[in-house]
Amino acid sequence: MMNKLSTMLALTTAMGLATGAMAQEGEPIRIGVLHSLSGTMAISETTLKDTVLMMVEQQNAKGGLLGRPLEAVVVDPASDWPLFAEKARELLTVSEVDAIFGCWTSVSRKSVLPVIEELNGLLFYPVQYEGEESSRNVIYTGAAPNQQAIPAVDYMAEELGVEKWALLGTDYVYPRTTNNILDAYLKGKGVAEGDIFVNYTPFGHSDWSKIVADVVALGADGKKVGVVSTINGDANVGFYKELAAAGVSADDIPVMAFSVGEEELAGLDTANLVGHLAAWNYFQTAESDGNTAFIEEWKAFIGDDERVTNDPMEATVIGFNAWVAAVEKAGTTDVDPVLDAIIGVEVPNLTGGTATILPNHHLTKPVLIGEIREDGQFDIVSQTEPVPGDAWTDFLPESAKLDADWPGKDCGMFNTETNACVQVQSNY
Repeated sequence: MMNKLSTMLALTTAMGLATGAMAQEGEPIRIGVLHSLSGTMAISETTLKDTVLMMVEQQNAKGGLLGRPLEAVVVDPASDWPLFAEKARELLTVSEVDAIFGCWTSVSRKSVLPVIEELNGLLFYPVQYEGEESSRNVIYTGAAPNQQAIPAVDYMAEELGVEKWALLGTDYVYPRTTNNILDAYLKGKGVAEGDIFVNYTPFGHSDWSKIVADVVALGADGKKVGVVSTINGDANVGFYKELAAAGVSADDIPVMAFSVGEEELAGLDTANLVGHLAAWNYFQTAESDGNTAFIEEWKAFIGDDERVTNDPMEATVIGFNAWVAAVEKAGTTDVDPVLDAIIGVEVPNLTGGTATILPNHHLTKPVLIGEIREDGQFDIVSQTEPVPGDAWTDFLPESAKLDADWPGKDCGMFNTETNACVQVQSNY
């Protein structure tokens, strides 16, 4: 009896394997996953690695891509910026991946750019960033400044009555460039130079007493003060604690954060953060059928009902689905035909609308403002229609004249005054 049962089980298993093989034939299509799984950025980036793995599993359950299975090749650049470039080269030359999903910080992306441009790779970059860039070999699925920073400042001025501004950031390229844009934008709106306070602190900064005192002192003349925060990582904990210790509530001095989301709030004591704000293009609390399904799928895949979703995850999903659509449209995974096919591709976002890939390799995204709740989630207090991402800001004179148009001009840095391409490779 046991022999018969074993034989039947073996036959059933073999039939199942044969059915799967018939659905997906040929060599696997390899995609690279270039996210830190160790080091300081692992807490954020590991989630995006898992998101890609979930999307690969789901795509394979649909029959793969072009009749072939997908295979994720995962590497660990270990929060080491030069290692990102080395691992990108390894993915493209050794593993021979057809696309890479990865990077978080701008310095990691800048490290990878020369490699993917040299080897004609394709990177999907899923995090909000400072703009001032458009590479032929990158699809930027996170927000440009006009899809996060500018609308957030407008909300604070128009809805909260903020008149004086504290631009506080961690000392690296994203906060500095974003704050340069905001400084120019605010002055263009008539804000006096003396009503803008700019300060940068190192990663992991912990002593916020003097900076918070300086922020509070800004309001000595009775004008409403607001903080625009590009503070990253653990430094946020000390900053919000110091605000609370100084008796400053969100009603007194609202903080609008660009780098604090559900993942960063998970497991933290949010008592000091309630009522403060964040600007993103997605929150877990967004109400749509697509988001409800995505949250359920994520928790089932990860095996943890407490795990949250966040904006860079949505940007990863959008990028993956856009790549799949472009590959199906092109009929190949080769980078050049895929880049031709991807412009104009529309895929669902998780807030109930669609994302369109634009000629500048950015995409359309709604801008959401969320108010932090005690449970670490956000009440969405504002949501715009989809905003086209702008590679080059209109608020810096040297950038306002630049355009990016890959299918039309074959250039990511086109000077509209001289009608000439300044440069094609991204060595800016």
